[in-house]
Amino acid sequence: MLHILLAIAPIFILIILGHLLRRGGIPSFEFWNLNDRLVYWVLFPALLFYKMATMELSGDLLKNYALVIYGGLLAAIVFALLAGKLFTFARPLWTSVLQGCARHNTFIALAIAEEVFGGRGLQLATLITALLIPVTNVSVVSLIIVLLRGFSQGGVVRMIALDLARNPILIAVGLGLAVNLLGIKDIPVLFDVCILLGGAALPIVLLCVGANIRVRAMSASVVPIIVSMIGKMLVFPLAIGLLAQLAGLDSEATLVAIVFGAVPTAAGAYTLARQMGGDAPAMAAIVTVQTTVSFLTLPMVLAAAAYLLGVPLQ
Repeated sequence: MLHILLAIAPIFILIILGHLLRRGGIPSFEFWNLNDRLVYWVLFPALLFYKMATMELSGDLLKNYALVIYGGLLAAIVFALLAGKLFTFARPLWTSVLQGCARHNTFIALAIAEEVFGGRGLQLATLITALLIPVTNVSVVSLIIVLLRGFSQGGVVRMIALDLARNPILIAVGLGLAVNLLGIKDIPVLFDVCILLGGAALPIVLLCVGANIRVRAMSASVVPIIVSMIGKMLVFPLAIGLLAQLAGLDSEATLVAIVFGAVPTAAGAYTLARQMGGDAPAMAAIVTVQTTVSFLTLPMVLAAAAYLLGVPLQ
């Protein structure tokens, strides 16, 4: 476990550094807000476009990954719904717990996949990103609307479709997939630009993740935080691991998939909770606590999975 901890330590050091820089006002609070937009609209799409365009796609891998990833997501969602019913959470709080269980921080997952598993790990993580983002957005947003407003809410499909259609990450993945399927091996200049931009994406986004951590938000109710952690950091990766064995995925592909199950929930969950009437303070606490404790839980989950699979992690 120590070597896994050391491998991902730089990732969390960047997160901590981002938090300290923002608290110190370095270079300015406006810088961090603008940086989020730069990463979301330019750097991260460039990285995903290049990785999707140049990766080796296999029909079997795509089918098996879809089965494994969607099965893990479904398990996390069902757990969140049952837990909310069991603990009789107020509906706004229930939606925040749902997001805490089912959503994932793509940026941390990609960084860990590359740091621990190298180039192939990052390519596999890019494929998972392409599979997870649209389905997670559709399912989670739909359930939030149902929990908060019932089935009579009009325009749900249109709202979700518009959100997905203008999502720069999905657009980049879609364009990269099209280039890949057309058999285009290289696009001079464009690929070079994407390599340069993509190289800056993960370090900057990790600083932004840290800048968005809100320590004061950690005072929210303990029970929702614990429930969300169980759903996200135990149920989700465990379901992925079991389904991966049934699907016959190789060990590396399985471990990369488990990373997505074990990473903390998405930082953007707070914004969604605030916009849609969820419990925003509880959501901020869930994001902050999960991000903080994942420095220990992620190596533990990966070490346990590697041990059960009988493979060493270098």
